[in-house]
Amino acid sequence: MSYAVSAALQAAIHARLAAHPPLADLLGAAIFDALPAGPLPPLYAVLGPETARDRSDGTAAGALHDITVSVVSDAAGFRSAKLAAAAICDALSGTIPPLDRGRLVGLWFLRARAKRIGSGEARRIDLVFRARSEDV
Repeated sequence: MSYAVSAALQAAIHARLAAHPPLADLLGAAIFDALPAGPLPPLYAVLGPETARDRSDGTAAGALHDITVSVVSDAAGFRSAKLAAAAICDALSGTIPPLDRGRLVGLWFLRARAKRIGSGEARRIDLVFRARSEDV
């Protein structure tokens, strides 16, 4: 197994999201690798938890990553969060982003969960993507 590609994968996903014009129209620069100190914008996305497991084969060390990207909104309904979630899915589909280390074999949408958080005033959608990487 190799977890060595994980940081490069996270950087590529963040860069792809930040460079996607429809997502930038919705979130501006509010796409975070880590939440900033102070007040948060009313709608933002944050890269979240990741799990990885071995997918090495005879040709390369590899891993299967399940990566969460969360959208959080303080709006009364889910609409703005769902629009941002759709733009994230669009940004991560199609051409596979290049990595600074290793190679991304594939990136797929796996599942989503939408829920109210806190006392119910905020909304959160956790999108989980599955990536297959090789450290070549």
